[in-house]
Amino acid sequence: MRASDEEHYTEYVTARLPALRRIAYLLCGDSHRSDDIVQNAITRLYVHWRKARVADNLDAYVRTIVVRTFLNEQRTGWFSRTRVVDELPETPQVGPDVETSQVLHAALRRVPPKQRAVLVLRFLYDMSVAEVAGALNCSEGNVKSQTSHGLAALRKQLGDHTLSLLDGR
Repeated sequence: MRASDEEHYTEYVTARLPALRRIAYLLCGDSHRSDDIVQNAITRLYVHWRKARVADNLDAYVRTIVVRTFLNEQRTGWFSRTRVVDELPETPQVGPDVETSQVLHAALRRVPPKQRAVLVLRFLYDMSVAEVAGALNCSEGNVKSQTSHGLAALRKQLGDHTLSLLDGR
């Protein structure tokens, strides 16, 4: 990689790292795993930086890498890695009500991975069905089906909390 490409890559990753960690955390619900997912994703980004730089929407391209990294990890069953750090990162919060966020995150972690990815992209990142289909490399019908099943699973997980969470939206 040329020095100018490397500089652009470093600037991009430095600026987007908090957002990448947030989406990874929303997908897996664990700050340590989210760091691993992001590390793998930015390594893949580095390898494909020339292709990524010319993408129509670089943020969407990178978000797709993060989601696919998460889904690949889920498929392979590889859940633990050793990680040494000086200090623990702050746990990101989605909304102003910490209790609601914790209940929602706990319920979301119990939704199957592909459905969870669809729900995070559709509702937390406000992506269209077509954008999610492109990010997950599947049909729009599959996204709609996964959304429906994911919402049903989330409602089942939330039980009595569903109405109070939806009212606070």
